[in-house]
Amino acid sequence: MAEWTERAELLFKKEGLEKLKNAHVMVVGLGGVGSFAAEFLARAGVGTMTIVDGDVVDITNINRQLPALHSTVGQPKVKIVGDRLMDINPELNLIRIQEFLSPERAYELVTPEYNYVLDCIDSITPKLNLIMSARRKKVKIISNMGAGGKYEAAKVKVSDISKTNYCPLAKTVRKRLRKEGISKGVKVVYSTEEPDQSSLKMTDGKNFKKSFFGTNSWMPALFGLHSAEAVVKHIIKN
Repeated sequence: MAEWTERAELLFKKEGLEKLKNAHVMVVGLGGVGSFAAEFLARAGVGTMTIVDGDVVDITNINRQLPALHSTVGQPKVKIVGDRLMDINPELNLIRIQEFLSPERAYELVTPEYNYVLDCIDSITPKLNLIMSARRKKVKIISNMGAGGKYEAAKVKVSDISKTNYCPLAKTVRKRLRKEGISKGVKVVYSTEEPDQSSLKMTDGKNFKKSFFGTNSWMPALFGLHSAEAVVKHIIKN
């Protein structure tokens, strides 16, 4: 094993590290949640990763997103995050897909080659299509619910979508999934904290996003951490 993985090997053992090296994980959305999740996975030793995002860094991303710096404003997140992942692990087999996830592409991109898919999208329609695609193709997925409008790190949990509460995004996703015949069996990261409704702002509706909550620097990263933890544990134990 490479020298940089010494500490990981002590914890994961040689067999676990080998499973991670042979795994292929897809991260969709490289914002505050996905950028951190992708980095945690790369540092854990995942050998092949597909990253998907069509956005560029905006000045408003700086308070919470790993690729967002004043020097990177206007640059594609796939490039910034991808270059960083390759600097972490030069042997990483990295596939970069620079596009927003349309409903059609969600069904094209998800295939049985993936050990896990991380849904780090903050728009409902693409999120639903990614979840439904993974379920129908029997590919494991973990979906991140709303990190916005919240402060309390201790209230972030991982559970089945059927057991979520207090999260407006999870409520909408649950309702829409039930219409598609899916009532459970989707692992999610969510918070039991009530969002601060005074921090809600409406948008022009572009890219399937009608509104967003104010965010801080730690909650999106924490969601990404929980997502990565679930994926790494699954790969090591299977």
